[in-house]
Amino acid sequence: MLHLRLITPADRTDEVIRLIDRTVGTAHLVVLPGAARDPAGDVVMCDVAREAGDGLIRRLQALGIDSRGAITAENIDLSLSTRADVAEEEAPGEAADAVLWEQLEEATHEESTLSITYVAFITLATMIAACGVVLDNAILIVGAMAVGPEFGPLAGLCTAIVQRAPRLALRSLIALLVGFAVAMAVTVGFSWVMAAFGQFSEGKLEGARPNTGFVYAPDAFSFVVAVLAGIAGMLSLTSAKSGALVGVAISVTTVPAAANAAVALSFGDTGQTVGSSEQLLLNLFGIVVAGTLTLLAQKALWATQRSHLTKPEGP
Repeated sequence: MLHLRLITPADRTDEVIRLIDRTVGTAHLVVLPGAARDPAGDVVMCDVAREAGDGLIRRLQALGIDSRGAITAENIDLSLSTRADVAEEEAPGEAADAVLWEQLEEATHEESTLSITYVAFITLATMIAACGVVLDNAILIVGAMAVGPEFGPLAGLCTAIVQRAPRLALRSLIALLVGFAVAMAVTVGFSWVMAAFGQFSEGKLEGARPNTGFVYAPDAFSFVVAVLAGIAGMLSLTSAKSGALVGVAISVTTVPAAANAAVALSFGDTGQTVGSSEQLLLNLFGIVVAGTLTLLAQKALWATQRSHLTKPEGP
């Protein structure tokens, strides 16, 4: 269940109440006339099944509640109520399959912002992966994949394409391009420093690397895994099962490929630099394609449920 808290202009409150009453899957309606001060208006609260949440929020936006008042939604971790149980049963579909598009846009907007923290994480992840590829250490590679924050901008780009949000798309692209550019540039310098201390060497990079050689050798499986990871990642975001994102992060070769390209570039190995760059681009492309198609499929699926979200008019 979701808990909605609305600030409604006084002249819209009755219309909002009727809308909530007619929406399938709602419960626990509370109205506090004149309780809001900034902006001034009434406070209306209710609980709504996640399956019906997106439709109700969109109808509230159509009434202008977001521009003249406010719409706040939060997840309910525990609700002991028979009425809430009935509301969830009445709502079409399953809560785990429901997509809250406004919540998704807000989450991906935050995750796709180019910030100092984002650049620090992707740079640290790339440096850790650099140690992994030189030492042929799969544990370091997995750790670097888990640290890397690049799925946020990728998800933001997928969401922007589906929702036709050019500003979010531009923000996501900037975060991806600048993030990887800075991370790789710093890793080149890091590689030179490690080489000066005798920790990195061209011999280690060129030697047999059975555990990490895949990062500069893209093939069909690279694209297949990226597509599967893109689907899993978007499903985990839209269903609020964020724990699956860790598995997604360590299943694609983005950060390790960027790290290998940077280390190879520092030693002048153009072959591995090109191969790693191709691996990186292939993975990014696969995730974006799969994530976008997943969101389009979910949008089409829930479009068929909209007619079941409104209760029939009474006699």
